[in-house]
Amino acid sequence: MYDIAIIGAGPAGASAALFSAKAGKNVVFFDNGKSITAKAWIENHYGADEVEGPELLEKGQRQAVKHGAQLVKENVNSIKETDDYYTLETDQQSFEADHIIFASGMSAKLAEEAGLSISDGSEPRVAKVINVDQDGRTNRRKIWAAGTIAGVSVHTIITAGDGAKVAVNIVSELNGERYVDHDILK
Repeated sequence: MYDIAIIGAGPAGASAALFSAKAGKNVVFFDNGKSITAKAWIENHYGADEVEGPELLEKGQRQAVKHGAQLVKENVNSIKETDDYYTLETDQQSFEADHIIFASGMSAKLAEEAGLSISDGSEPRVAKVINVDQDGRTNRRKIWAAGTIAGVSVHTIITAGDGAKVAVNIVSELNGERYVDHDILK
């Protein structure tokens, strides 16, 4: 069983996977190949020269995998809840997880099917978002949301930061104390 399953592997999802895995959590994240970042040319991502979206996606996913996250290149089709955990179903497999993060970009369909509270989006071309509190919690137990689907700006730097924030909040909850990840020069 996974500590955290992340639906989405764009900037928000991969960042959440990176922070969670680096904190020693058992993490799986799902890439359905439909990230809007794959069509982007990016010149405003802190610490990166101009970069094509597919390259940024690949680098972020590779970082998360390097720290132990499992990347699954499949679409999550459904979520089932038991008393203790969630089961995420793809076309090929099923995965059990304690916590779920929606980082599904502009797609709210699965979130609606899972009974999450949804409202109209405020960004151009973002029709619906998941309602979250300041920590990224949704109206459902142990289901969180980060990035564009959580109502933050579509800019990659902002969604990546939001994914990291939500991951830190979940890791803190799992650890029972505030988690901080500060690397130092070697």
